[in-house]
Amino acid sequence: MQKQLSPAERLIIAADFRPTMEEYWSETGPCSGSFAPSLKRDWVKARVLSLADSLKGTGVYLKVNSALRACGYDLIGEIQSRGLRVFADLKLYDIGETLATDGALLKEARPELLTVVCSTGRNSIEALKAELPDTELLGVTILTNQKDKDMYPTYGRFHVQDMVNFFAELGVVAGVDGVICSASEASTVRAFIGENKTINTPAIRPTWAIVPGDDQNPERIMTPAKAIKEGADRIMVGRPIVKAENPYDAAMRTIEEIASATA
Repeated sequence: MQKQLSPAERLIIAADFRPTMEEYWSETGPCSGSFAPSLKRDWVKARVLSLADSLKGTGVYLKVNSALRACGYDLIGEIQSRGLRVFADLKLYDIGETLATDGALLKEARPELLTVVCSTGRNSIEALKAELPDTELLGVTILTNQKDKDMYPTYGRFHVQDMVNFFAELGVVAGVDGVICSASEASTVRAFIGENKTINTPAIRPTWAIVPGDDQNPERIMTPAKAIKEGADRIMVGRPIVKAENPYDAAMRTIEEIASATA
């Protein structure tokens, strides 16, 4: 049986902020000296927490990856203190001993969701899950910017869908609680992972969104409503909400779009 989630619980908002001198200056005013690493980290952390503040009361997940690696695991608690759930998108990949250590270090932070790369293998995934029984562990299959032409040089196969299916099944056998794949693969992946695992889909573009210079494979992106109808349990939206003039309004508009597909 698929997980029962409210429309808000189906939305993951990607808090991806790349520090640039131009943007830093636009907020603080020109200053002398270089954009030091400590300033970059402080700027990114402030942006993530500002976004979290703006999303209070929505009930959504906030996805953090680069910011979490740069600012440390305490950021998880700071986001949660604002009433949001945290998706630690660390895409962990290593031997079992190292992933067990990662799990031990993450245990106190208690992220609700965490990613591991399926190709890291069964022993490593089992070691990580053993340390984090209460965190929903999501296995990453194939990144959503990749295309069929990228498959053979890396994996020796010709089609994205084949590799997504392969890694989804590998992850489930190893004990992940759900998988990451594009919405275009969701209906096929469901047959490989069963009904009690979640499907979580990046590269979602609401019907009203325009993303300049979009770097996603256009064949693997989808609207929220269509992704849900294809079998996605949760969807991930980044720039259309994060770059919006009012992120709260954009989030609520997206939640309404999700609700229309689940009514």
